[in-house]
Amino acid sequence: MSGIGPVESVDSPELDGSYDVIGGDAPRLTDRWHALPPRARRAALAAGAVAVVAAGAVLLPPHPRADPAPPVPWPANVTEWRYVGLAQTTDSPTTTGYFRFAVTVDGGPPVAVRVIGAAFDGLTAQAVPEPSFTVRVGATRRITVQISVSDCSGLPLNADLAFLDVTLRNTRAIQHHSFIFGSNYSKDLSQLLHRACDTTKARPGPRPSGSAGSQNVDLS
Repeated sequence: MSGIGPVESVDSPELDGSYDVIGGDAPRLTDRWHALPPRARRAALAAGAVAVVAAGAVLLPPHPRADPAPPVPWPANVTEWRYVGLAQTTDSPTTTGYFRFAVTVDGGPPVAVRVIGAAFDGLTAQAVPEPSFTVRVGATRRITVQISVSDCSGLPLNADLAFLDVTLRNTRAIQHHSFIFGSNYSKDLSQLLHRACDTTKARPGPRPSGSAGSQNVDLS
């Protein structure tokens, strides 16, 4: 035969043996994952975790802001005084009387209280035995106020709507305040004024309105 070379066997060792596979499956994702070195796997897992956290931060609604704390109230707005009665009575002439009060704080932090005056010039007043005391919220404290007559010349003998001047202090402010009391306190204070000043010429006094910057009225 001319023009035809020798026919080689398909199993010839001179062939490289490589050939294309038609229709074969591509490598699976798990095969690729297991083919990665351990360091690459750890890096991929870390990147995935960061992506999940970031996506959650974007998708989740923000936490609602906590409501701001209510402001601390003014001490005069939460402090109440009520006249209870005389701590002791006497018919003998004297220039000093002892009066009992109940003090309550309705809200906010504790209030420190100090009695600084009693209605008219010529009277001095202080809480005894401690001039200053503290009342906590929700508590009622009974205190005794000593009132002394130091000068009868400017005093009315009949006190109408007599009051106490006090200072009130909490974490917000210090306030000067007048607590005005009704007929019972006015009657007991008038008895003290008569005992101390009946022998002197006392003027009729004007209706007291309180000398501090703010007032509360107890008509009992």
